[in-house]
Amino acid sequence: MHIGEVAEKTGLSLRTLRHYDDVGLLKVSARTEGGFRVYTAEDVSRLLLIRRMKPLGFTLEEMAELLDVVDELPTSDADAVDAPAVRERLARFIDEVEQRREKLRQNLAYADEFLALLTRQ
Repeated sequence: MHIGEVAEKTGLSLRTLRHYDDVGLLKVSARTEGGFRVYTAEDVSRLLLIRRMKPLGFTLEEMAELLDVVDELPTSDADAVDAPAVRERLARFIDEVEQRREKLRQNLAYADEFLALLTRQ
């Protein structure tokens, strides 16, 4: 897929997609002879994962670290025996996401209270 189609599928801007490539967060799978970026379905899946991290306030560095963890996750039961450190890193990210989600929930409740106050005026 070309960048325009990926932008449409992910809801990310062309500028954001280029930036992620420039900073190494997601290297495109290929380029055409003319230098245009070409993305795969796997690239789109990774971009959707990144997009889900954005509202939680993860930095680019944190996003890259989580992507590394995802890449290191075992793909079979045999691999799982050798991956306790990866599972521990994943558990830390899960804890962090839960904390950030709770903060968003609190902020949404405050916004609802504020909106109710304004509409009663």
